[in-house]
Amino acid sequence: MGSEPTLPPPLLPVATERLLLRTVVPGDRDAIGRYCSDPEVTRYLPFAALDQDGLTHRMERLVGGTAPQAVGEHLTLAVEHEGVLVGDLMLRFTAQHGPDDLPSIAELGWVFAPEHAGRGFATEAARALVDLAFTHYPLHRLVAQLDPRNLASARLCERLGMRHEAHTRQDYPDRDGSWSDTSVYGLLRSEWSQA
Repeated sequence: MGSEPTLPPPLLPVATERLLLRTVVPGDRDAIGRYCSDPEVTRYLPFAALDQDGLTHRMERLVGGTAPQAVGEHLTLAVEHEGVLVGDLMLRFTAQHGPDDLPSIAELGWVFAPEHAGRGFATEAARALVDLAFTHYPLHRLVAQLDPRNLASARLCERLGMRHEAHTRQDYPDRDGSWSDTSVYGLLRSEWSQA
């Protein structure tokens, strides 16, 4: 019997000019809790502002996201600037195709503390994640799905070289009982390698 293909964990941490991307550890709870409990930060995210139980669940997920292997699994990275956690990033495998049965499509996600906004940290960190995604994993495509009202994330997608590919109407239930739209951005490996 053959064994399932496995993907090695990425070599971490990843250093950029100003940032350090590393695994999330339990000691990050307070810093992550500060921004993930802020209703303005989570306004367009797929989760509401977190209470202590919600934060416990999120931390378990983030700390466990170190070596994704299959669809639905994720890599989560804490983003530090000069020893201070300023946000976190996610890469989640969403599809696999081909005879090797390895992931081929992944979704990007991010959330950053508002007090560190406007300094380019999100762009610098997300670019490093895109590079890691395409250099370490056998991915064909990256996507980002966001509420179109989230203009900051839309601009970040554009700075990453992602193309706006779709706008689906009223396809996501909003927390107030209404429906919101979704914008889909995509980046192919061939586009990344040409950049």
